[in-house]
Amino acid sequence: MSSELGSPKSQAISLFVAGLLPVIAFTVIEEYYGTIAGLVAGMIFGVGEICWELYKHKKVQKITWIGNGMLLVLGGISLISSEGIWFKLQPALMEGLFALFCWGSLLFGKPLIVYLAEQQGQKFPTFLKDKMWGVTLRTGLFFAVHTALAVWAALSWSTTNWALLKGVGLTVSFIIYLGFEGILLRQTVMKEHKEELIRQHLEAAKQKLEQS
Repeated sequence: MSSELGSPKSQAISLFVAGLLPVIAFTVIEEYYGTIAGLVAGMIFGVGEICWELYKHKKVQKITWIGNGMLLVLGGISLISSEGIWFKLQPALMEGLFALFCWGSLLFGKPLIVYLAEQQGQKFPTFLKDKMWGVTLRTGLFFAVHTALAVWAALSWSTTNWALLKGVGLTVSFIIYLGFEGILLRQTVMKEHKEELIRQHLEAAKQKLEQS
C-alpha cells in the first residue's frame, strides 16, 4: 500500500487534490458565516485530510504534509490578521514550489519526471528520456503561469472564483496541457519507430551485399 501511495500517479493526483476540501469548506462557510469561521473550517478540514490519509494508508505523503502544513500556517496568519488573503495564497505557493522543483531538477541533471519514475523502478528509453528535459521545462512553465494566475485570484477575485480556479481551472487546464504533451511524445515515438525500421532495412541490405 505504501508503494502505491508513493507512486508518480498518486503524487500527481495529490498535487491537485491536496488542500481541495479545505478550500471548499472555507469558500462555503465564509459565504454564510464570515472569514474567521471559514478559516477555522478550512483548517479543520486540512487536519482532517492528514488524519484520513494516515488512517487509510498508515502513511502521509510529503506533498500532503507540505500542502496542508502550508495551509495551516497561512490559515493561522490569516486568523491573527483577520484577513483571508494569506489562506488564499496557499495554492499559489504550492504551484510555485512545483515549478521550482521542475526547473531545479534540470539544474541537477535529472528531470523531475524521470526521477519520480525511476524511484518506482520504471525506465524510459534513451530517446524518450532526452525528451523529458523539454517536458519538465514546459511543465515548470505551466505551473509558473498558474502561480501568477493564482496570486491574482487570491488578491483580486471573489472567493468563489478563486476556489473554482483551484478546484476546476487548474485541473482542466493541466489535462489539456497533458494532451498537448501526449501528442508531442506520440510523434516522437512514431518518428523513432520509423527511423529504427529504416536502420533495420539498411542493415539487412548491407548484410545481403556483403554476403553476395
